[in-house]
Amino acid sequence: MEVIVAKTAGFCFGVKRAVDMAYEQSVNGKKPIYTYGPIIHNEEVVGDLEAKGVRVIENEEELKKIHTGTVIIRSHGVSRHIYEVIKTQGLDMVDATCPFVKKIHTIVDRESRGGRHIVIIGNADHPEVEGIRGWCNGEKVTVIHNIIDAEEFSLSEGEKVCIVSQTTFNYNKFEDLVEIFEKKGYDRIVLNTICNATEERQTEAKKIAGNVDAMIVIGGKHSSNTQKLYEICRQECRNTYYIQTLVDLDLDAFQSTGCVGITAGASTPNNIIEEVQKHVRIKF
Repeated sequence: MEVIVAKTAGFCFGVKRAVDMAYEQSVNGKKPIYTYGPIIHNEEVVGDLEAKGVRVIENEEELKKIHTGTVIIRSHGVSRHIYEVIKTQGLDMVDATCPFVKKIHTIVDRESRGGRHIVIIGNADHPEVEGIRGWCNGEKVTVIHNIIDAEEFSLSEGEKVCIVSQTTFNYNKFEDLVEIFEKKGYDRIVLNTICNATEERQTEAKKIAGNVDAMIVIGGKHSSNTQKLYEICRQECRNTYYIQTLVDLDLDAFQSTGCVGITAGASTPNNIIEEVQKHVRIKF
C-alpha cells in the first residue's frame, strides 16, 4: 500500500506557539496556572497539560472565582472584556493568541470605530469568532456562516460594511459568500483573514484526496479546521475517515486499498500523525 502524508499536516505556527507557551508556564510560571478554554482543540494535549498542573477555565464565571495565579489566553483569542476581568482579578496573564487572530481584533476594532457594520464569516459558536465579536464596538456586527445567512443580510441606507473571516474558514466558501455581498452593491471593505497555513492545508488535502483510494483526516472532534478538512476531503474521496487517534482507526476499511492519504488539523501533534502513518504502513 502507498501512503501519502500531507506536508502541511499538524501544528500550524499559532498553535505550536500557544502550546509551547503553555508548557513553558507549566515549568516556570507562577502557580496556579490556568488556560481560558482548552489551549487547543486536542484532548491529548489538554490532558497532558492538566497532568502538569495546568487547569482549564471554561467560562467567565469560573474566571471571576480565581484571585491568584496565571491565566493563559489560548490561540483562539478572547474578547476585550476577558482581558479586563483578568486585570480586575489581579491575575498574571500570558497571551498566546495567534498573531493572525490578533490582526483581526485590530481590524474590527478600527473599522467598527469608524462606523462600519462588521461581518464575520465563520461559525458563531467557535471561540475564535466569539473573541473577534468581543473587539467590535457597538451592536453593528453579524456572523455569516452560509449562503442563506449572506442572502438574508441587509444594511440600512448609507451603512458601510467590513467583511473579515475566521482564520480557519473554508477558502472557497469564503469567496462564494463574498460574491453575494458584491452583488448587493454595498460600500464594503473585504479582508481575507483566512491564514495562509489554512489555505495551504486545505489545498493540499483536496489534491491528495482526489488521487487516493482512501483518506484519513486526524484531529480533535471539536476542531473547526479539522472538520473543514474532512468536508473538503469527503467531496474528493468518498472513503474519507475522521479520527482523533490511532484507537479510532478501523483497519478493516483499508483491506483492499491501494493508496491512502493522510492529513491532520492544526491542533494535531506530530506524534499522533506519525503513529497513524506507521501503523498503516506496517499493517499493509
